[in-house]
Amino acid sequence: MLAPKRVKWRKQQKGKMKGKASRGNTLLHGDYGLQAAECGYITSRQIEAARIAVSKFTKKGGQMWIRIFPDKPRTKKPAEVRMGSGKGNVEDWVCVIKPGRILYEIKGVTALEAQTAMRMANYKLPLKTKIISNAQQVAVASSGAKQGDA
Repeated sequence: MLAPKRVKWRKQQKGKMKGKASRGNTLLHGDYGLQAAECGYITSRQIEAARIAVSKFTKKGGQMWIRIFPDKPRTKKPAEVRMGSGKGNVEDWVCVIKPGRILYEIKGVTALEAQTAMRMANYKLPLKTKIISNAQQVAVASSGAKQGDA
């Protein structure tokens, strides 16, 4: 499972998940990607399960990038423990996801294979996602430039 080697603070507060992703929201390496449509947490186990689903479907063809990393500790108290006596122990590591964040990228496979593989990954994740391609990003960028010129 994915987990950081060292952290400055062993336990963190929950924080807020407001707004859209300001970074990590464009494709960098691959031709196709899986983009989050809502906010939430993804655990290291879910990231790994989605990775395995994609690699099994593509039969290890092409190249895949995982664009997220679980760096936030999530704590939990044992069952049937009374209130108080401090914060619970770290149970797992999660990644905070905001809408627009690219989760996975894939390259070197056909369009149909990439879309099916990303759908397989989507089944393993607790968030709503959408499949995007480099062609869509180029079209959106060029249409934005035309509107700005007029």
